[in-house]
Amino acid sequence: MINPTRTNLLLLKEKARSVTGSVAILKARRLALMREFLTVSEPFLRSRDEVSREYARALAELHLACGHEGERFIAALEKVMARDLGVEIAERSVMGLTYRELTVREEPVREPQQRGYDCRATTPHLEEAIHRFERVLAEVLEIAALESKMKRLGDEIARVTRRTRILEERVLPTLSRQIRTIAQYLGERDRESYYRLKLFKQKVAS
Repeated sequence: MINPTRTNLLLLKEKARSVTGSVAILKARRLALMREFLTVSEPFLRSRDEVSREYARALAELHLACGHEGERFIAALEKVMARDLGVEIAERSVMGLTYRELTVREEPVREPQQRGYDCRATTPHLEEAIHRFERVLAEVLEIAALESKMKRLGDEIARVTRRTRILEERVLPTLSRQIRTIAQYLGERDRESYYRLKLFKQKVAS
């Protein structure tokens, strides 16, 4: 129980104002984080949808290519087409939050003549399948680049929301009750003092 003094009442009121200001700051931060999250989530969801569509089309073209070139021929191209994309992971920061960003030095999607074999000896189905699989790879790398950022933003939004709720639903109501209790106590004490002073004056006057 806090000692019901005017000093403590002033301290509690100051603390309540400070907590109210903190709540306002946290809400503003949460709003900014949610805006950033929505900005990132739009291309993330679009990329996932694009991957699903491209992957289905790539599989269909690959199935047709296997019927023309044969699986052994297509498998033999794997060693010829192998390459290092130069994937790098770096630390980045957004609104004070650190996250890992993935970057690729080499563009995943290539022209047919850049793939290391004579494209004139293959069918359009195989070329289309390879092109679409390279696009799938590009989209997957883009998703990976966004995923870490989205996770950090989501975790921070949840953390700020929890802190805001604790301050609004626990700390502020407790401070309000304490302020109210002390104010009532001091008010009753002032009225008693006034009443005693009034009686004293009446006795002195009589």
